[in-house]
Amino acid sequence: MNSAFERLTRLPLGTRMVVRYRIELGFTDALGDLIARDDHSISIATRTGNVTIMFDDVQLAKAVPPAPPRRERRFQP
Repeated sequence: MNSAFERLTRLPLGTRMVVRYRIELGFTDALGDLIARDDHSISIATRTGNVTIMFDDVQLAKAVPPAPPRRERRFQP
């Protein structure tokens, strides 16, 4: 069993994480909160929407610190 899979099955829901996973033309990353998990996949809430990732496609996974607070927009006349 690979360590990414073990990590994904142990992390509590709500953990902010990054997951590198296989897609048709290579690999991509999902950064966000772990919102769901079943026997075959996980779901990550990213800034652009929810992403469901099959365990078989996961290459790397790790917990990451909370996002820094957004900075205020500067007024430009």
